[in-house]
Amino acid sequence: MKKAFFAALQFAIAVSLFSQAPFPTEEESRLLLESKTCVVLENSPFSMFNPAIRNAVENYWTLTPYEFITVDEFNKRRDDPAWSFLVLTESYYERDRSGSAFVFLNLLLGKKVRNLEDMPEFCAIPLDFAGEDADEEYAYKLGLIVEFIQQHARLVTESPKTPGVRFLKYYNKFVPEIEGRTILAREADMDVSVASEEEIESYYSGIFRIVTEDEIKAAISERRPNTLILHKVGPPDETRGAYVFKMLIGTDDGKMYYFNNHKIDQRNSNGFLPADLRRIGRF
Repeated sequence: MKKAFFAALQFAIAVSLFSQAPFPTEEESRLLLESKTCVVLENSPFSMFNPAIRNAVENYWTLTPYEFITVDEFNKRRDDPAWSFLVLTESYYERDRSGSAFVFLNLLLGKKVRNLEDMPEFCAIPLDFAGEDADEEYAYKLGLIVEFIQQHARLVTESPKTPGVRFLKYYNKFVPEIEGRTILAREADMDVSVASEEEIESYYSGIFRIVTEDEIKAAISERRPNTLILHKVGPPDETRGAYVFKMLIGTDDGKMYYFNNHKIDQRNSNGFLPADLRRIGRF
């Protein structure tokens, strides 16, 4: 995957994610916990990200002290491991011939390196397909995502040798714990063959509700117990070859219970698939 700072941040730094960002060393993990986290805001006065990330960090972030900074200030501080950074990046897979790009939220530690790709990365989670007004799709989920990022960072710092911990697919080990929990999803995020609760029942026997965005917002705001939301990230259309990311995250604990991705093709659409329902329902 290639990565560059989000256009709204006015960066043009490209890095390769197929050669993964460096996994933090034991020393870098110690430095992260001793750092002050800088939340890098977009330059745009019309940004929906800025108020959303402010609210998310103020309500969820407990890992380190924090402050909000500008892009210019990031450029001054990025070489110094006394600082860590929550920052948007724009990323794309090198092998994705559709040229699709995605917005990620990254937690990085400052380090004196030439390229962003060489900064120690404690977490990177896809937020949305890159493009105009993309932040409308993820802004209301940022609190939950921020909670997950710091949980993952704690896991990396405390148990760095846990097999698979550097990849989000590590969280599929928690699929058996989905049983008995309610899953909430928007119809727009589902494959057309499973876009209703009746169709879902053919593949999954648990509680899976198709709801409005407002219902998902309420569940996140209330930190509703035993409830998971579907965070699906894909292109705005059925672009062949583009990637789709699918995550189930708990509204009461910020824990990820499922992660998968696929390419859009003739058999796999831009949505949560019957195959995903089978995977979470096999226990």
